[in-house]
This record gives sequence, C-alpha cells and structure tokens, in this order.
Amino acid sequence: MNSVIVDSKEPVTLLGGGAAVAADVDLARSLAPVCVAADGGAILALAAGVMPDAVIGDFDSLPADVRAQIPPERLFHIAEQSSTDFDKALRSIAAPLVIAVGFTGERVDHQLAAFHVLVAHSMRPCVVLGAHEVIFHCPARLSLPVVAGDVVSLFPMRHVTGRSTGLQWPIDGLDFDPMRLIGTSNRATGPVELWMDGPGMLCIAPRRILPALVEALI
Repeated sequence: MNSVIVDSKEPVTLLGGGAAVAADVDLARSLAPVCVAADGGAILALAAGVMPDAVIGDFDSLPADVRAQIPPERLFHIAEQSSTDFDKALRSIAAPLVIAVGFTGERVDHQLAAFHVLVAHSMRPCVVLGAHEVIFHCPARLSLPVVAGDVVSLFPMRHVTGRSTGLQWPIDGLDFDPMRLIGTSNRATGPVELWMDGPGMLCIAPRRILPALVEALI
C-alpha cells in the first residue's frame, strides 16, 4: 500500500486508457479541476490539451514519447503488479471526490476491475463516467437526483441490504447477493433516496445527473 501522492481540497479528475474523448475530460474537469492520469491515461490528458498534475502507475501503458512530454517530478512509478493502475492511482489520491474518465468501454476485464476498485476503496468517493451512465459505490445514505422514468440499476458486489424511496420496485427487505439477487433495470418514480446497511452496492444511473451527483456525494 503506497502513501498519498495527490492531496487536494478540490475534486480530482482521474484519467485512464479506456474509451473516452476530450469532451469527457472537459466535463469532468469542470467539476473536478485537478487532473491525475493513471498510467496510459496520460495519453488522453495530452490529447485533450491538459498537462496532468500527476501520472501514477507501473508505466507499462505509458509510451516513451508521451512520458517525455511530462515533467519528471509529476511521474510517480509504482512497480508492483498485484493491482491495476486505477487501484494504484485511486488509493494515492486524497480528495473530496474523484471523477474517473476512461475506465469503461475498451476491455471488459478492465471495466470489471474498475468496479472492483470502487468497492475495495469505498471510503474514497469516486464516480466512473461512462458513455451513457455514471457508476459509483453507494454510501450509507444518498439522495439520488433522478427523475421519473430514469433507469437506476443496483448491482451488489457482496451480500448487502438496504432501503429505498422513489423506486418503482423498492429494495426494502431484499437480500442482495451477486450470486443470487441483483437489482438492475429498476426505475425512478421521482427523486430517489437510498440507505445501505453496509458497503458493497454499486449504483448505475444516467450520465446527465453527474453535476448534481457530485454535489450530493460531496
């Protein structure tokens, strides 16, 4: 376990090497101005015209020509291979919230690994920005800024229970477990309130709620 590399009082945008474009970076940075790249996420940063404040990872996905463009004092090499670059970077950031861009869409295994990291580091609030959705770990209580008809999916990564208001199919009394019961494709009837009895639940909601979600999570 490495120590904190980026200590920020402002939310942080964390860039990865998955599917993302410059507009995604711009959206994230409008809400989280500090920019950190996880290894090859530096390619996305530079393509979007942003010099990352830090690049963290094992650098196996960081081409030499890209690395040469980044000041050496902003490069933080973590050699171990037992965790992903998303894990290395997220655990190295102390911030009110992280918006993770470029961690979906390219490889399914990388995407699944990112979901694992959200739960493994559930005490570090982080929203993964996808092409159409946002994905995040549910805190103990959350007011979800959705409207009637919005799809709200709940995916347990372990056994977890909770309560809800504003969902077409309430979750009260349900024992969620990834091997037995999941909660995908639920729908909001209006603003949603969620209460979780413990860690382990991922929420997937429409991408357009990102600004209000960031405010709610902070």
